[in-house]
Amino acid sequence: MDSVQIEEKTYEMPPRDGMSVAHFLTVKDIERSARYYEKVFGARILSLGDGNAPAYLQLANIWMILNVGGGPTPDKPTVSLSVPDPNHISSFMNLRVADIHERYGLWKSRGAEFMTEPMPKYGEIRCYIRDPDGYIIEVGQSTDLTYG
Repeated sequence: MDSVQIEEKTYEMPPRDGMSVAHFLTVKDIERSARYYEKVFGARILSLGDGNAPAYLQLANIWMILNVGGGPTPDKPTVSLSVPDPNHISSFMNLRVADIHERYGLWKSRGAEFMTEPMPKYGEIRCYIRDPDGYIIEVGQSTDLTYG
């Protein structure tokens, strides 16, 4: 079990008290995706599951859950989970960094596939990575420029 300390509260996965937040990704291959997040971003694999159970990872100050898709279940009777259409994304993870050019070089050297190099946009410098399942990950660095 790992924890994150924020102010006077400690967040753990699984929580002993209150709640914790995890980002769930539907993936084609649990181990492949877990190893990608471990290699590129330094995520810590807490569990790879057992074939029917998901993987749990700690990435900076969040937890991630990776599991394969599937059809409806009794607790979500009208919902199927699948990896995204790479050209039609409805949500994405946002990684805020102190030095985007340093992270761009590091993560590219570890196998991250960037859609573009970092570029200035709306008071920040940003670029996007596509993971093995087609999810996009925004990488951004704030600048002093403000819009308003």
